[in-house]
Amino acid sequence: MTIVIFSTLLLVINCVPQEDKYGKTRDEIVTEQIENRGITNQPTLDAIRKVPRHKFVPPDLIENAYDDRPLPIGYGQTISQPYIVAYMTEAIDPKPGQKVLEIGTGSGYQSAILAKVAKEVYTIEIKEQLYKKADHLLRSIGFSKINTRHGDGYFGWQEHAPFDAIIVTAAATHVPPPLIEQLRPGGRTMSPSTMAIFSVTWASPRAWSEERRCTRLVRWPPSVSVLNSTSSVPDSPGSSARVLTL
Repeated sequence: MTIVIFSTLLLVINCVPQEDKYGKTRDEIVTEQIENRGITNQPTLDAIRKVPRHKFVPPDLIENAYDDRPLPIGYGQTISQPYIVAYMTEAIDPKPGQKVLEIGTGSGYQSAILAKVAKEVYTIEIKEQLYKKADHLLRSIGFSKINTRHGDGYFGWQEHAPFDAIIVTAAATHVPPPLIEQLRPGGRTMSPSTMAIFSVTWASPRAWSEERRCTRLVRWPPSVSVLNSTSSVPDSPGSSARVLTL
């Protein structure tokens, strides 16, 4: 009888989804790492609670998946810390009926978070190995509706434009004109540099405003595309805003 009961308990334990093991951990990081730093967008917070971040890190780093720091994912790239992913998501403020473009798929974690808060997600990765890995992972864990592509994100994804929001997840020296042109009027893009995050919002069909906000929270992996070819923003840290006409 004892052996039967013990075997039954083992069976029950093994049937509990692995995600449940980290459910409490995700709740804790939302409270301690994200809400306590000022993130209030509820859909973003809910997405962080639901997406299994540990699925997006290398096997030897699973126990560190929810640490408050970026982690290497290979090929010179990292998965950003949970707070930064939440910060970037809240900044572009995607809505349930909107279409979002992500430049730099990386691990696929940011793509999954966006898929929880937006209707359509398109993501481009320039490194073929990362693209293939992220595409396979996203489909295997239920994110088959995320549209993935291997290519240089500098040129965006014209066939599916316009986008309500565009998020660039690698350091860039400027906001690429093709991305600006693929934004829907009233849309927003966030593009980090090594010391700043940019937001661009359309002011009219032919004019847009750009705001640069300084941050010392993180250093971003450099972009390997032509995003770093020229600069159209101030080089000095601090805040600035301007209106440009296309």
